[in-house]
Amino acid sequence: MSMREYMLGNVAIARGIIEGGGQVITGYPGTPSSEIVDTLSSMDDRDFYVEWSVNEKVAMEVAAGASMSGVNSVVTMKHVGLNVAADPLMTLAYMGVKGGMIVIVADDPACHSSQNEQDTRRYSQFSLIPCLDPSTPQEAKDMIPYAFEFSSKHGIPVIFRSTTRISHGKSDIELLPVNKEKPQPEFEKSVERWVMIPKHARMRHPRLLEIQKDIKQELQDSEWNNLMINEKSSFGVIASGISYVYAREALDRLGVNASVLKIGTYPLPDDLILELFDNVDTLLVVEELEPFVEEHVRALAEDNGINVRILGKTGKNGEYVPREGELNIDKCEKAISKAFGLTYSEPSPILESNLKLPSRPPAMCPGCSHRASYYAMKKAFGSDAIYPNDIGCYTLGVQGGTVDTTLCMGASISVASGIYQSGEKRPVCCAIGDSTFLHTGINSLLNAVYNKADITVTILDNRVTAMTGHQPNPGMGKTATYEDTLEVSFDQLCRGLGAEFVEVVDPYDYDSAVDVFKRAKEFDGTSVVISQQQCVIDARRAGIKRNPYTIDEEKCTGCKQCVYFGCPAIEFDASLKKARINSMCTGCGVCAQLCKFDAIVEVEK
Repeated sequence: MSMREYMLGNVAIARGIIEGGGQVITGYPGTPSSEIVDTLSSMDDRDFYVEWSVNEKVAMEVAAGASMSGVNSVVTMKHVGLNVAADPLMTLAYMGVKGGMIVIVADDPACHSSQNEQDTRRYSQFSLIPCLDPSTPQEAKDMIPYAFEFSSKHGIPVIFRSTTRISHGKSDIELLPVNKEKPQPEFEKSVERWVMIPKHARMRHPRLLEIQKDIKQELQDSEWNNLMINEKSSFGVIASGISYVYAREALDRLGVNASVLKIGTYPLPDDLILELFDNVDTLLVVEELEPFVEEHVRALAEDNGINVRILGKTGKNGEYVPREGELNIDKCEKAISKAFGLTYSEPSPILESNLKLPSRPPAMCPGCSHRASYYAMKKAFGSDAIYPNDIGCYTLGVQGGTVDTTLCMGASISVASGIYQSGEKRPVCCAIGDSTFLHTGINSLLNAVYNKADITVTILDNRVTAMTGHQPNPGMGKTATYEDTLEVSFDQLCRGLGAEFVEVVDPYDYDSAVDVFKRAKEFDGTSVVISQQQCVIDARRAGIKRNPYTIDEEKCTGCKQCVYFGCPAIEFDASLKKARINSMCTGCGVCAQLCKFDAIVEVEK
């Protein structure tokens, strides 16, 4: 009797890693991929190694080293993280692997928590590394053991492409036994294979090309691709990954008879596509983001002289399937109706209520130390200064006017350097989180100091990787499994990189923070301010509690200075023309330091 469990998609993927015999699992936290390593690292009875690496490139290389030793390895990241790891990935395709190696990449259509919507399947095409594209959390779990075996058999990594709806969807998952038979590590020296000097790389490239035929044939015949011919219809649909689930349900809703090809692997199954061509006159390709499948289908039809009307995201017939954002059943219904000449009725709009809700832009938590850091920073540098920023929950400082640029992980320092080197005369003060600084900010700071950039770098050290789920990092002195390890000293690290002005400040001590920022502004050269205060959520979880604050109404003048601070715990009572502090107060006390009338007081227990 099989066991079933209701699981988050990422938890199901983690289960697949266990069932498949994963031995070394690395990654860098990034939504929507983070829960995979979180799940594995929280297991008490694990018989595998798991780590949060300092960035995706390092994580890729650690997993590659484990695979070179013959064990099954996994590296996890989000789609933009693969850009960071692309350097080792491209050469790893030439080098190949010994143990099975899976590169799990979670795409984020619609940019729920990302700065772009890039499609990881393009990396599969670029690198000639095969890719698996699950349509459900169950299939995602089941693909992982298959990927280990496939990778080891063909000596090549396998990219596993999840998406937000796979990773963060929930489903009833059928569990299989855990693989207890794991290969023993043994690194075999082979200079021609493992040392990618030009001579050896030239030898390995033909090998990569030669194995493509076998890879393609085996994937085509796998259970992840499925062609269903409907002899009563001349219509066909090709759908990949989670788009298949949407398209299948849309066809059922519309009552449309069509032949359907479900695709879950890349390289694409040409024989199945050609067989579909023989049975249809009109073909709709449904996929999220890039017209990856569509382009191949069009080329295959052209190469074989097949006259089939192909519809999708591009072509002379116009756009049937959107190229941006997530798909859903309604979008697929609309595309199928248009493609097959059916009448389509837009879903009934949600009835509007007369109740007018206030605008609720994303905001930092009540008591967040980043808010205090930004407030002190702006007090010292002024509104006219330029504030390059980075990727993290601190990006929400955009509401307070201290976020002028956000490009990618670690870019704030480099962008700040470029703005200064351009000849810009206004002061430049950039911000970067602790985990992001360790990710790719170290090199940027070294570059700024080396090239004499007169900028201020603020390291917002909240003692955790907060935005992605409060994962540990080297600045905390804890590993992924919360074992004690070395704790990076940011001030010593920055001094070691050559920065001469380095000061640590507690942002809750507002006056001191303003003073440090003013001195950093006046310093001639690259100055570093380390604003250090534990994340308010993490502090509460650790049992650290501060007394809340309240308003002394007799002293409050209604000047709104505390309201402008932007903390969700501070409100303004229009009827009383007084400020008030609600139950969300965490007791940071910064607002009390800002009040000129001493109207904000600590509640004594």
